[in-house]
Amino acid sequence: MTERRPDPVILLVGTPTSADSLEAEFSTRYGRDYDIVSVVGPEAAADEVDRLCAGGRAIALIGVDFQIDGGAPELLDRLRVVTPTSRRLVLIAFAEFFRATEVLRPTLAAGHIDTYLIIPQGPRDEEFHTAIVEYLSDWAVSAATSEVTGVQIVEDGAQPEVAGIRDFLDRMGLPYTRYRPDTETGRQVLEQVGRGAALPVVVAFGRPPLVGATAGSVASLMYGSPADLGEDHVADLVVVGAGPAGLAAAVYGASEGLTTVVLDAGAVGGQAGTSSMIRNYLGFPRGVSGMRLAFRARLQATRFGARMFTGREVVGLRPGGVHEIVHRDGVVRGRAVLLACGVHYRRLGVEPLEDLVGAGVHYGAATGIAREMEGREVFIVGGGNSAGQAAIHLARFARHVTIVIRRSGLEDTMSAYLIDEIATNRRITVRPGSRVVDGGGAGRLEWIALAADDGSVEREPADGLFLLLGADPGCGWLPDAVLRDDRGFVLTGRDLPVHAWPDGAPPAPLETSVPGIFAAGDVRAGSMKRVASASGEGAGAVAQVHAHLAPAPE
Repeated sequence: MTERRPDPVILLVGTPTSADSLEAEFSTRYGRDYDIVSVVGPEAAADEVDRLCAGGRAIALIGVDFQIDGGAPELLDRLRVVTPTSRRLVLIAFAEFFRATEVLRPTLAAGHIDTYLIIPQGPRDEEFHTAIVEYLSDWAVSAATSEVTGVQIVEDGAQPEVAGIRDFLDRMGLPYTRYRPDTETGRQVLEQVGRGAALPVVVAFGRPPLVGATAGSVASLMYGSPADLGEDHVADLVVVGAGPAGLAAAVYGASEGLTTVVLDAGAVGGQAGTSSMIRNYLGFPRGVSGMRLAFRARLQATRFGARMFTGREVVGLRPGGVHEIVHRDGVVRGRAVLLACGVHYRRLGVEPLEDLVGAGVHYGAATGIAREMEGREVFIVGGGNSAGQAAIHLARFARHVTIVIRRSGLEDTMSAYLIDEIATNRRITVRPGSRVVDGGGAGRLEWIALAADDGSVEREPADGLFLLLGADPGCGWLPDAVLRDDRGFVLTGRDLPVHAWPDGAPPAPLETSVPGIFAAGDVRAGSMKRVASASGEGAGAVAQVHAHLAPAPE
């Protein structure tokens, strides 16, 4: 029988008058699943964190009374160095709220704390506990080892496909455990499929083991195939891409009575789904991870009847009265099509590093890999918001994170709130005027070479390289009839040349040069390249689809 791991810790730091009440509030709600540890004052808190960490205990959350001596933000910033994965909250007495918020707003913007909350004034303060649960859940997903067996992966560490499988499972919110072939579980699985079976082998939800698994085959195992729709199925709306634009279209399309099918080459969420924390999305004052945002949208869409198929790379489109969308394993037909396939990261083009993709080199944030970077040297290439969010997340685990950019700074490409937080994080360094030109290692990444603007080249030890290099439209498979700009982004509405307007009138704002084919989100020329704007375009496209499908007036 496997020995049970100790419960994670919630550490509360109070004053002599508040410590007991804080402990009582948390013990009542969370005492079953967490060890509630309460101390008085900053020095006792620092000693307790040192003791817990020395004993290998995981600290999920630290809540500090605003009124402690020396300042709550200052203490939490000190403790962040010792336990960087812990969520950091300042707890404010009701009478102190207005004074406290003036002090805490700058520290919140700079990332010294995760949030501040008013201490409950009575029973059933559900708003307070909703925030606590959100932070505990975020910690569990990003920093804790899963307590649920879920999906079993048998691999020996030599299969680069495992990184893609893990990223897919992380982004879909599916817990998994990895086993070596010589473990008890590994041997049991291999006995089912034969000792010579190609690794990795994946077992999930009582289904037959999947031999030589890839992210795409795991997606099919979990969520089925478009073939399940039947040969004669014609959808009202086929959405290509399950990022924010595609998910919004799926929710609004299905909720308004359109039979809706969504195809995506990867996991639901698109590039936004890889973001560890989106803090500027409307309606989420405490931020939301891309994975959780995508999970909630997927749940909404499927509850309204939308069908979603992941791991289905679209390779062609045949326009007609009924449009045919060609994917790797067949064809899906629809009366209207929404192109919401977003963008993909540009390749680095350094051959020795391309050979190590999945073995220390990763395209995108690969948030599920972050835990393996604990105590290691990590480099991120890219200066956009995704790179900034990845750096902050990886800094919870890595010894040091270096952001490599060709520009002289981040100001032109990254949101100010991320720049401010990066500037105050002692584990993150920005290296401007540099690019990666070489790298290597014995079977996995061990070093990279960085070239500066003056031509000098430095070799640096590296355990992880995350490439977020800018975006190219993911629609090279479109036919010539769908017009695009010089960079390959899809033209819509009045951006189309006049000769492409049907009957001399401009198409609908999100309609392409082919009637009944629409575009929304990052793939559309002129879009804002933000999660909120993509969601708005996806929702807005549904109204235009309805207009296209409506019977012509007599």
